[in-house]
Amino acid sequence: MAWLVITIAGVLEAVWAIALKESDGFSKLVPSLIFLAAGGASIILLALALRDLPVGTGYAVWTGIGAVGAALAGIVVLGEAATATRLAAIALIATGIVWLALQEGAEA
Repeated sequence: MAWLVITIAGVLEAVWAIALKESDGFSKLVPSLIFLAAGGASIILLALALRDLPVGTGYAVWTGIGAVGAALAGIVVLGEAATATRLAAIALIATGIVWLALQEGAEA
């Protein structure tokens, strides 16, 4: 269950990152409210997941999912560049997240 919770928390981290960009320095109300709601929910879910996961693994997976999600959303939603090197870097981060999660599962 902790893995599902940390995954949702990571997705919400990507949501708040995109909302933060769209808030234009908190000058737009709706994206600012989305940022606050997603950010709060993400932190709460992270705290719940860390009841059962080691902090190093949980935090790394949370930030990794958020980073990959924000980078992909930037490409898909915001039209940011999708260069080969950028996509390769995103793939390396995703690989690291999966590898770390699998190592945690193997040690349990």
